[in-house]
Amino acid sequence: MQSIPVDTTRLGVLRCAVEPEAKISNFETQEVKKDKDGNTIYTVGVMVRQEGRRVSVIEIAVTGEPRGVSEGTEVRVTGLEAFAWSMGDRHGISFRAAAITPVPVAPASSAGKSGGGA
Repeated sequence: MQSIPVDTTRLGVLRCAVEPEAKISNFETQEVKKDKDGNTIYTVGVMVRQEGRRVSVIEIAVTGEPRGVSEGTEVRVTGLEAFAWSMGDRHGISFRAAAITPVPVAPASSAGKSGGGA
């Protein structure tokens, strides 16, 4: 399967829509999917909104639990790749990333708190 790198700088603001969940490889046994090194693979629903377009949610697979990522959190996606897939008459695009991390929140401005008076 050929991977296609995705330029996340063109995707606008990325926010977590669905918190990280362990990816299930077998729904009958509830077996959790692991990578070749035995690490759990998680999926995160990420909202994507390019300027002037509607919001889309893409599901991104990532190895290891993304810490600090919760619903509504602005996230940074590193090493995003897309994969075209098909099974019988079903087909689609899957996404995988090297990491998904929360964007640090800037501290509240201290403007107006100078302590000086007139």
